[in-house]
Amino acid sequence: AFNVNNMEIIQGITEAAIEERAPLILQVSSGARKYAKHVYLMKLIEAALLDAQDSGVDLPICVHLDHGVTMKMVGRALRLGFTSVMIDTSALPFEENLRVTKEVTRIAHDIGADVEAELGRLVTGEDGKKETDADPSEFYTRADEAARFARETGIDALAVAFGTSHGFYKAQPKLDFRVVRDCAAATGLPLVMHGGSGVSDEGFRKAIEAGIRKINYYSYMSKAGYDAAAAAIASQKYKYLHDVEHAAMQAMKEDVKRAISVFSGI
Repeated sequence: AFNVNNMEIIQGITEAAIEERAPLILQVSSGARKYAKHVYLMKLIEAALLDAQDSGVDLPICVHLDHGVTMKMVGRALRLGFTSVMIDTSALPFEENLRVTKEVTRIAHDIGADVEAELGRLVTGEDGKKETDADPSEFYTRADEAARFARETGIDALAVAFGTSHGFYKAQPKLDFRVVRDCAAATGLPLVMHGGSGVSDEGFRKAIEAGIRKINYYSYMSKAGYDAAAAAIASQKYKYLHDVEHAAMQAMKEDVKRAISVFSGI
């Protein structure tokens, strides 16, 4: 699942998926919503669908709301045509998280949309900033709670905490794959890895073997685009912004192709 917030990112991801014949989850985070707004991003994603059709590739694309923290936010996404939503009330006490998630799931399922929820927490926020100095293991998802949560809410996918974090890693994370295996067995659900960028290829392989079925990916893709844009500017070959943006898009496309290869080649 690739986070998107502008045309170049969506175009790069879509072109990579077309070349790799890979289905996509394009997801919109809170940062993207502040930057580009839902409605702009939905129109760009519609363009991506048309691009795939024009290429003669049957490319399934899911449009997913990432980290929807209120029912109002989720409702707006559903009205705009998102096919999947995440309700993230994981910072709330367990019972309140369960109650809100159950209600969102009822509403989304009534119109045919899927729901991802989160149990456990990452120590970093979506912006990669550390939110607590506590040991990450204190927030790992518990299989017994996950089983009840899945059963009573009816969700379609569950994001679990097992050692990843949002943003850039200063060192390779220590991942507890036992948590993933236990939660997969307890819930029977597809599990989601948040903070996927920066995990080693071996880490991805083990996570998928343990039960991870959706990997959220953005930071290192974005960094590839940033580095390419910086190099284009430094080269002094270009005078126009769109040339720099094109260089960034091409670099992100190649990074996405690499990620798709890792995820699908396990």
